[in-house]
Amino acid sequence: MPTLDRFSSQAELYARYRIDYPPELYQWLLPQVPGRQRAWDCATGNGQVAVVLAGHFQQVEATDLSASQLAQAPARANITYQPSTAEHAPFPASHFDLITVAQALHWFELAAFNQEVNRLLRPGGVVAEWGYGLVQVSPELDPLIREFYAGTMRPYWDNNRWHIDDEYARLPFPFAGVQQARFAVHRQWSAEWFLNYLRTWSSVVKYEKQHGHDPVPGIADELTQLWGPGERTVAFPVFARLGRRE
Repeated sequence: MPTLDRFSSQAELYARYRIDYPPELYQWLLPQVPGRQRAWDCATGNGQVAVVLAGHFQQVEATDLSASQLAQAPARANITYQPSTAEHAPFPASHFDLITVAQALHWFELAAFNQEVNRLLRPGGVVAEWGYGLVQVSPELDPLIREFYAGTMRPYWDNNRWHIDDEYARLPFPFAGVQQARFAVHRQWSAEWFLNYLRTWSSVVKYEKQHGHDPVPGIADELTQLWGPGERTVAFPVFARLGRRE
């Protein structure tokens, strides 16, 4: 099965309302990469990770299935954006010091992707894969959010999504020197911002395509009342794993 595209239709919302990743993640990752010539950010989306890598590598290649997502990515002199699948990338063998995949691995055909990683990494090069789980806000809001996520939206999530809940534990990672780490992202969001974040979910987009209306208003009144007029701290648990090509 090829990589699935679930994010083209909400590319503008995705660029605005999705989180980026904490500095601590890059502080953990980058010292373990043996070179600084070339990095590949696979399934780059709107280029969040590619832009960070551009500050550390001579050249960054950033690919995604979605031209709509790539259109939202910031231009940098040393980033080349292009459409490509994860499983068949247009690069020569032993080309990269680092390959990254953020919040996308669960959409890939893993055997083909892992073979591609082994082809494209230099010996000793690093592959790093990470994602983030369900947002947490407060004891009174979290049950409502979880019911929307795992109840209302459950029929509309692709089965691939559930790999996020177990932090990729069932997804193969056939590389050497495996390390794992956890981080957290904290943001200050209003209820309106949070509701727009929900509209970036692939399940919400799928629901709207099937039923012809947005499901988010069904949760909006109760969530907004519980949230209150100000901003709240939202927390996203981030998990990561790292390995090397021998």
